Amino acid sequence: MNGAWAYVNLALYVLSFICYARYLYGTNEWIGRLATLLLAAGVLAHYAALLARSRWTHTVPYDDLYGSMSLFAWLLGVTYLGLEVFHGQRSVGAFVTLLLIVWTGMVMAFAPDAAPATPPARGPLFALHVTLNTLAYAAFGLSFVLSLIYLIQNRVLKARRPGLTFWRFPALDVLEKMSRSSVIVGLIALAVGMSFGFVWQHRLSGQFSAADPKIIVTLVIFALYLAYSWLAGKSGWRGARAARICALNFILVLFSYTIVNLYLTSFHRYL
Repeated sequence: MNGAWAYVNLALYVLSFICYARYLYGTNEWIGRLATLLLAAGVLAHYAALLARSRWTHTVPYDDLYGSMSLFAWLLGVTYLGLEVFHGQRSVGAFVTLLLIVWTGMVMAFAPDAAPATPPARGPLFALHVTLNTLAYAAFGLSFVLSLIYLIQNRVLKARRPGLTFWRFPALDVLEKMSRSSVIVGLIALAVGMSFGFVWQHRLSGQFSAADPKIIVTLVIFALYLAYSWLAGKSGWRGARAARICALNFILVLFSYTIVNLYLTSFHRYL
């Protein structure tokens, strides 16, 4: 079901992308500010779309694959806005908004018209567990985009063929800081989210268990990104090496979000 708010938020993401792309080719600061405002408006409209979906399904808006994907996109936008404000850089906004457009468009194109079956009530602790885990995935997705931009920019520098657009990108050290900040947000969210999940599991069964494939893969993801954060601070691993590690780590995140959720676990389906 695609309500009016879903089309509004997609249109705002498209307008934001146009302004971010125009910002790369000029020096008009007002275009950049307009791009940020449009993205913020898109995020607000996306939140309204999630609320509308929640009312339609009579449950949390991420209880199926398409709702989960929509929540991922919304949290990606929220995380990027936070990093943009914190680091004062909006030159990578075109890449992030393009990802938001493609991702949101896929959700709207393939989401079924029939509402999914209403699941049993699971409580606020479960909702926090899922939301924080999805926030972690979104933060890791943002770090993946930043790492790719770093690697491309690093190769352009070595080739000594930078164009006009190239000079609008943040410096390599700024990209690295933004990527590490995003990973730190993801690690904190994942640690707290997993803790809530274990507490919720203990309330249901009276015991803790890490035998589910989703839990195993999530712990591996946490360990890999923790290793990246440590290695990125070492002189011998900083720069392109660390960016490659961060980009490769996201492959496991995608594996967890798709193959593991769809085929290897039933307890954590879509989450």
